[in-house]
Parts: sequence; C-alpha cells; structure tokens
Amino acid sequence: MPRVPTSVPELVDILDIERLELDLYRGAQPPTSTLQRVFGGQVAAQALMAACRSVEPERQVHSLHSYFLRAGDTAVPIVYDVERIRDGSSFSTRRIAARQHGRVIFYLTASFQVREQGFEHQDEIPDVPTAAGCPDLAVVLGRLSSRAADSWRQEWSALDVHYVGDSRPGGSRVPSVGAAIEPRGRPARQRLWFRANGELPDDPVLNTCVLTYASDLTLLSTSLVPHGVLIGQPGLQAASLDHAVWFHRPVRADRWLLYDQVSPTATGGRGFAQARIFAEDGELVASVAQEGLIRKR
Repeated sequence: MPRVPTSVPELVDILDIERLELDLYRGAQPPTSTLQRVFGGQVAAQALMAACRSVEPERQVHSLHSYFLRAGDTAVPIVYDVERIRDGSSFSTRRIAARQHGRVIFYLTASFQVREQGFEHQDEIPDVPTAAGCPDLAVVLGRLSSRAADSWRQEWSALDVHYVGDSRPGGSRVPSVGAAIEPRGRPARQRLWFRANGELPDDPVLNTCVLTYASDLTLLSTSLVPHGVLIGQPGLQAASLDHAVWFHRPVRADRWLLYDQVSPTATGGRGFAQARIFAEDGELVASVAQEGLIRKR
C-alpha cells in the first residue's frame, strides 16, 4: 500500500518541493504507520509542481501524460529532473524524470498554454445527490471491514471523500452503497465527491496539483466494480501503469468535485478507466484516463 499525507497542511508541505538547482527538485516523503510504498498521485503531483516552476505564470498546464515505471521507496526522497523540451509562442512542453537510487521510477510529460478565448462546450454534470447527501467513504469502507475504515481515517484524511454510488451487480459479495447506477451499457461505473479536507491557499498551481494528487485515488478500482473485488483484497495484485489528466478549466480543489468514473474494458490482467471531474456548479474542470494492473494472484 502507498504512504500519504494525513492532513491538508502536510499535503501542502509535501507539494512544496525543494529546489536543489535550476530545474532540479527534491520531494519529501510523508510519515506513515501502516503503508509501504509511495502513492502514485503524490509522485504525479510533485512532478507536475516541478514542471510548473519551470514556466511563466501565464502559461497554465492543460495536460499531463505519465508512466509509473517502478514502485517508489518510502525511505528516501524523490529527485525530480525537469527537461525543457520546447517553448513556443503559445505552448511549452516539459518532461520530468523522477529518480530514486539512481533509477527512474516515473516519467511525466506536461504541456502548458497561454490562456486564450475560443469555442466553448462541455458535457452536463450528471444528476446525482449532493455531497452532503452521500455517505463518507470511511463509513462505506466500514461496512466492508473496520480495518479498511480505520486505515482510511488514519492515512487518507487529507481528503474529504463522499461515495455517491456504483454499478455493482446485486449478487456481488461487495454490497452496493449510495445510489445504484444502472449498469446497462456501462457495467463498470462509480461516482464520488471529493475535496481537500481543509482550506487551500488561493494558488492555481497548488490547486491543480492537489487535483492531480486525488485523481489517482480510486480510478483503477472502477475496473473492478463488476467483479466484486476491492483494491487491497487478498488474491489481487494492483498497480497504476500510466496516468493522464486534461485540465479544462480553473479549479479549486478545496471545493466539492464530482468524480464520474467508468471503465470501458478490462482484459489481459489490465483495467482501463476514464473519468470526468465536475465542479459543484456543473463546470467540467478536468478529464482523466488510466490503465492499471489488476492481476489475479
């Protein structure tokens, strides 16, 4: 299991990476009592922060694409090496290598654009209960096991997450919670509300990095929804293989965000998932895609 910050101030500190020299940064690790490997969302968020510090403020990230190559060692910091690929009149591209023990554990490529006006349209936000009307994820996990609930409260309390519902079949050994989602045409779907569990500074880069951090939390588990299997369950080997985020509009990560996740397919020991992230007012702020290992042991 990964190790993660346990409060918003600690999460902000973790994302405030240390500058060693030009385009070279060091990311600290949070303490933990039970978790064993670096959380992929943390590596992605720290790498994105390093990339953002190499571009002018008027150039804002609009997409990132990344690969998880090796499990991160929780005992040592991560070094982020930024390569300035290109700076054009409108776009900039950065490639970031995350290293430990002299080996690359993660690659991220990010593209930045000077904000401009253009055509506008977006999907509508799904009709779902408000976050206040949905159970806290710790309560949901508590229905499965007290250990899962305690682990969530202890290790993931930097995030406030409420579970909307899923499309698990009625015969699954994992009970449906929240609102049941019709599985017809989309057998693997789950929705949740999330936000930072506390106030964040009014910093667009930090808010974007916190969204990136949270985007890796539950996406892969969507591909297991129809199969009644949970991440961390005995007999399952699970790991993120790649991760991509498209940032459509400015975001406040300390306000409620709806994570509408679907998995179009699972095959070959891999699950593929996509998601839309909506602000509470209905704005589509980001889209996410990920493929991950879901191997039966």
